[in-house]
Amino acid sequence: MFRIIPCVDIQGAKAVRLFEGDPERETVYFESPLAAARHWVSLGASELHIVDLDAALAKGDNRALIAEMARRLGNGVLLEVGGGIRSLEVARGWLEHLHRIVLGTAAITNPSMLDTLLADYDSDRIAVSIDAKDGYVAVKGWQEMSNVKATDLAKRCLKQGLKQMIYTDISRDGTLKGVDPEPVKAMRKAFPHSLIAGGGVATDRDIELYEKLGLEGAIVGRALYEGTITYPRAS
Repeated sequence: MFRIIPCVDIQGAKAVRLFEGDPERETVYFESPLAAARHWVSLGASELHIVDLDAALAKGDNRALIAEMARRLGNGVLLEVGGGIRSLEVARGWLEHLHRIVLGTAAITNPSMLDTLLADYDSDRIAVSIDAKDGYVAVKGWQEMSNVKATDLAKRCLKQGLKQMIYTDISRDGTLKGVDPEPVKAMRKAFPHSLIAGGGVATDRDIELYEKLGLEGAIVGRALYEGTITYPRAS
């Protein structure tokens, strides 16, 4: 079944959304990330995507806050976290508290880390987020562009045994511009396992497009917070 997964981005201990990933262009939606999480859970969310923007940007971290969120929400809510997970020590620490971790920069700079995690943990607990612009992968909290093509990284991760992938079109993330289908089609072709996408979702038509392209779900932020898509979806 196609899933809509609410996103809780945390910067400065608040639940925010960034415009095109720019940390200087934030909108604060909840003063408390826990309140944001509880809001979506109250509407039926059983899965949440959490991003520690401060850790991604090497400006500190919100580990204690997110760990407390996990304790407060309980085992009934599947939490995955990304942002700044660039060492095995940090990855293993998160996996003590949360169901799934999401690797970004480390998937490019430290591929052996992905190999180790996939060997040591169930494949459902490890995901890679490919955050791209104009077909190339962004790293270090989207502040730098690499020379790695998004589809090439997807194919490499597939060969490493990855089963869970997230694709984000950062040129549209937080903009409500709508989804560009072409890069999503390319990613679907490159990665045949569980593929979740985000970036630019504005209306229910974008969700329907993801479904039509054969994706397993969508990570949605601003469109949920501003009510431009239907949530929860009609059964």
